[in-house]
Amino acid sequence: MRNEDAVLSALLASSNRVTAADIPALIDEAGRKLGLSGAQVYLADLQQARLTPLVHPAPETPSPIEPNEPNETSKPIGPSEPSEPSEPIQIEGSMAGLAYRTQRTQRSRDDCTAWVPMIDGVERVGVLRVTAPCFEDALLESCAALSGLATLLVMAKASHDELVVDRTRSRTMTTQAELLWAFVPPRTIGTDDVTSTAILEPAYEAGGDAFDHSLGDGVLHLALLDAMGHDLASGGASAVALGASRATRRAGGTLADIATTIDTTLSEWIPDRLLTAVIARLDIATGQFTWINCGHPPPLLIREGHVVPQAMEFPAYLPLGLGLGQAAAPDEHHIRLQPGDRVLLYSDGVTEARTSDGSLFGEQRLADSVIRSMASGNAPPETLRRLVRNLHEHHRLHDDATIMLVRWHPH
Repeated sequence: MRNEDAVLSALLASSNRVTAADIPALIDEAGRKLGLSGAQVYLADLQQARLTPLVHPAPETPSPIEPNEPNETSKPIGPSEPSEPSEPIQIEGSMAGLAYRTQRTQRSRDDCTAWVPMIDGVERVGVLRVTAPCFEDALLESCAALSGLATLLVMAKASHDELVVDRTRSRTMTTQAELLWAFVPPRTIGTDDVTSTAILEPAYEAGGDAFDHSLGDGVLHLALLDAMGHDLASGGASAVALGASRATRRAGGTLADIATTIDTTLSEWIPDRLLTAVIARLDIATGQFTWINCGHPPPLLIREGHVVPQAMEFPAYLPLGLGLGQAAAPDEHHIRLQPGDRVLLYSDGVTEARTSDGSLFGEQRLADSVIRSMASGNAPPETLRRLVRNLHEHHRLHDDATIMLVRWHPH
């Protein structure tokens, strides 16, 4: 057995009965056996504004720095390194952030430090900071393998270990936001042929919006939901709708069956809440995109750097929750995607965001932001991260804002 294989096998075996607090030491020890001077895991926060080391904060550690807020008590640091390995790093303007944004390993000028992306499938998790006297190609390959295993170990603990939760948050979350984040899937999923990515804001106070995407039998299943209101009942309505959607879909139901089940369930158990939704499916082999629209803004089809006018604009069905399960089912709409096409789904909280002078963000600006980012070569997850960053910098959200971007790229 090669030394690298033996080291990684030993790391995997030793991780079975440990907590997340033990993972940094195990990763560092494995890195040293591979020839590194050290290795440190950094995790992206929920809003993808900074990278935080996976270590227990010391008792005297000050409150976490809010994204985009300077730390007045610290000295300026260079763009490629934190002043201390235990400090958070801003994703914008740092070498670590560049590795995260581009999903490519970045090396310092002195070739003694490298930042290796940590990716779970196609979901960005963070970066692995590795140091060595110098980096040869073989050592960088070992670093990539170590980063991959570190990602698996972290994600295995993410659902039940409070340290991982703490390191990926910068502030307290409301009860309704906790409810929603417990139900939604990873932000990004995909294969060689399709990528689906979504963002939900405001991340720590989300109330009524939710998204869902999953893969099965050559189909990408999608849902974007917007419940009326912005309180715990709104979060409950979206959570109930997600459960009804998944149960019906997994029982073999059609898109119309899913909508009817959501409508009936809400009207029975949360009768004072309405919900708009786009529920869709993409046949990954053929590019056939099928959807129904229940009172929601119509999706946008982006092709070759332009929005195809009115390509997905059809009369919307009534919002769900009115108890109209016995009425006519929502109409299904169909469109055949071309390779490279993107479908953009969004809630009205995005387009209704306002600047300080009161102007709306609007559908046109939303589409232009996505198109410009894609033209710069950004992958769908980075496209949405930049879009939300732009929203926060120049606009004020008055409602939940959820965006989902689907790209069909058959190889």
